[in-house]
Amino acid sequence: MFAKRFLAKSEFDSYDDYRQNAMPIVPDKFNFAYDVVDVIASDTPDRVAILWMNDSGEKKSVTFEMLSLWSNAVANYLTSKGLKKGDTVLLFMRRRWEYWILMMAMHKIGVIPIPSTNQLKAKDIKYRLDAAGVAAVIAFDDGNIVSEIKSAIGDDDIFTFIDCAEIADACHSCSTTLERVPNENSDTMVVYFTSGTTDMPKMVAHNFTYPLGHINTAVFWQRLVPGDIHFTLSESGWAKCSWGKMYGQWLAGATVFVFDFSRVFTARDLLSAISENKITSFCAPPTAYKMMIQADMAKYDLSALKKADVAGEALNPEVFERFLEYTGVKLHEGFGQTETAVMVFTNQWVEPRPGAMGMPAAGWNVQLMDERGRVITDANTVGEICVAVKDGKPCGLFQGYHNNEKQTTAVYRDGIYHTGDMAYRDADGYFWFVGRNDDLIKSSGYRVSPFEVESVLLEHPAVREVAVTGVPDAARGQAVKATIVLNKYFQQTDALVRQLQDHARSRAAHYKCPRVIEFVDTLPMTISGKIRRALIRTLDSAKETIVEPIKSTIGLGKDEE
Repeated sequence: MFAKRFLAKSEFDSYDDYRQNAMPIVPDKFNFAYDVVDVIASDTPDRVAILWMNDSGEKKSVTFEMLSLWSNAVANYLTSKGLKKGDTVLLFMRRRWEYWILMMAMHKIGVIPIPSTNQLKAKDIKYRLDAAGVAAVIAFDDGNIVSEIKSAIGDDDIFTFIDCAEIADACHSCSTTLERVPNENSDTMVVYFTSGTTDMPKMVAHNFTYPLGHINTAVFWQRLVPGDIHFTLSESGWAKCSWGKMYGQWLAGATVFVFDFSRVFTARDLLSAISENKITSFCAPPTAYKMMIQADMAKYDLSALKKADVAGEALNPEVFERFLEYTGVKLHEGFGQTETAVMVFTNQWVEPRPGAMGMPAAGWNVQLMDERGRVITDANTVGEICVAVKDGKPCGLFQGYHNNEKQTTAVYRDGIYHTGDMAYRDADGYFWFVGRNDDLIKSSGYRVSPFEVESVLLEHPAVREVAVTGVPDAARGQAVKATIVLNKYFQQTDALVRQLQDHARSRAAHYKCPRVIEFVDTLPMTISGKIRRALIRTLDSAKETIVEPIKSTIGLGKDEE
């Protein structure tokens, strides 16, 4: 395990031992591409870094020697195109194998990649081009994204455009000799745009120490060891790709598996890929696990799968139990943001509790704070998840919002990083996610977590998807509303509304029961797959106060951002 080189101690006998002694040692002028990838390539050149396949049957295996030499070649190619240290480059690479070569090449020469999803439309791309002052765009032409890019720029010739095929060619045609370009640990290494659930996306800037923050992610949350084949579902355009498909996994000695699907994937595709490639470790949002369970997992050989993790939304206990029943594997939850590495997770020393995020990672001084900025010490009291940074930021916590000091100072105040996410801690120290601060429902003096009500409703066989929000109510301030997508064969009737309300009332406190239920065809989502509760609230606020259940067959639509 290469990560041992960056830890003073690598064997731990308890959670407390881990918390106190697992902080990474950060070398001066650290560069992951040179100091990890190139060193692994020198020590074990034939070790497989990436196992890649697509849904057309193509497969590719990339060793660390190939990754090291090809990233040198691509770095030289990018330099020949005029790119230099500090330039920002938008990447639209889906899950192409060339993405990993590009990332290492850019780290080596100090060019700042901005990974972006191929689902973006012209208006989204134009916003990113302007906000980031982009010097170049590199894209895999999937038949759509290049036309969107051209629509975004119009007749302007403001940057260099590089086709993904040129990157593949450069691996074999350019010199693999590269002189090291020095960097400082504080230099910006990568920028990610947030998913923009409530506002325009922000540019999250991580420095060169960021990869070491993912020792927590891969070694201690995902529990990876040399020989593991790890599969994280995320596309390259999201920070979750950095969490699960690159830095921490290679530090742990694992091979990264990549499934590049061109169409909307099905649970059968996913299960087949896990089975056929003997995946030992898997990480995905709760929705993916639910889809897999509904596809009848018993038909697939999942005997190689020993570890599974979940993040992105709160986990429904029924999904936990069903997955355990099929696989014998307990799901380990984790919490973090685009701005962080994993900061709270279920670790190997504590028993997973379905729905609980877990406990704080080593190096992260995680606190719950009330609205007046006071630290909450009482169990089961909701507060904002915050990180104390007066004594320094932990590895993995972002340095700020790129080119936006105002946004940065809004979240870094008085030596505290404010996540904007709400949680409570139980008597045993487990953290439980409640929701975004704006998503909390305040009804008749109670604070209601949307995730808690959603989890209850998802246990009903009629409910396929659900978003819980607050709607204006003259008597209560807000009433709890559930916007529901039904499973096939269920009808939208008054009787079903009452049945769902009775179901919720039998499993949760009375004030959490949805007084309003609306049936829709689709829920509004960001392109990263997160529910846009803010949009639902905006649409509801334009209506009069709702006091009776709504039954609607009109979907809210699927918004790109």
